Amino acid sequence: MAKEDKVKTKWNLKKELRLAPGYVVIILWVLFTLILLGWILAASLSTTADIFAGKALEFPTGLHFENYTKAWGDGGVATFFMNSLLYSLVSCALLVVICAPAAYVLARFTFMGNKIIQTGFVSAMGVPITMIVLPLFCVVANMGILNNITASKVTLIFLYVGINIPYTTIFLLTFFANLSRTYEEAAAIDGCPPTRTFWKIMFPMAQSGIITVTIFNFINIWNEYFLSLIFANNDALRPVAVGLYGMLQSMQYTGNWAGMFAAVMIVFLPTFILYLFLSEKIIGGVTGGIKG
Repeated sequence: MAKEDKVKTKWNLKKELRLAPGYVVIILWVLFTLILLGWILAASLSTTADIFAGKALEFPTGLHFENYTKAWGDGGVATFFMNSLLYSLVSCALLVVICAPAAYVLARFTFMGNKIIQTGFVSAMGVPITMIVLPLFCVVANMGILNNITASKVTLIFLYVGINIPYTTIFLLTFFANLSRTYEEAAAIDGCPPTRTFWKIMFPMAQSGIITVTIFNFINIWNEYFLSLIFANNDALRPVAVGLYGMLQSMQYTGNWAGMFAAVMIVFLPTFILYLFLSEKIIGGVTGGIKG
């Protein structure tokens, strides 16, 4: 047994050594990211003069938390932030309501056109948004709703939902396909209809996969730039990505770079906090969808 343990230990050591270059790359990438984020945080609490003097990490004039209050109020970050929050939350909720039942039906039931629908979703994921944005803009412009704030917000949410339906459905389809049919069979024996079985049993069982794809959709919509640049032609409509770009453009006139970094930190915090508290759900959802 001692000889077998030595052989096993030696084999594990060789395996770790083979993985060492990958570990080094990951550690260097993490350190670079932490240093970069740390400098941005320090710059957001400093002044523009200290930043250009290379003293952002020294805080010679103290910590300037007012950069955040000014960015939130005077900089217009509050409007951009609330717009993005509205777009992301409503779109993610609608995507779950629409895609979860669709994915369940495609994964569990065999019917004419099932494979064609799945192939269509997969193909739709490969269509670049630049191919459809101009026809969409023409349709929306002809409807005359671009100048209506409420209608424009609804249009953006509709577009975000439509564009993310293929990915969300395919992700959840894979997850539902790997769930055991035992619970459905037991529910059918008890006389539970398929619709109720889905909402009462299978939907809760797919919680980790639903949370995972919702987080991915939230981050994707939160950081979306191209569609909002075209369809959100008003400050009252713009989300954080377009709003920050506008602030960056104005920096050449105002020179408030400390406020700009504060705005960046405000925009970055929601997705960071979301991942920080739900990282285990993300990993569990991805691995669960893959290995079943």
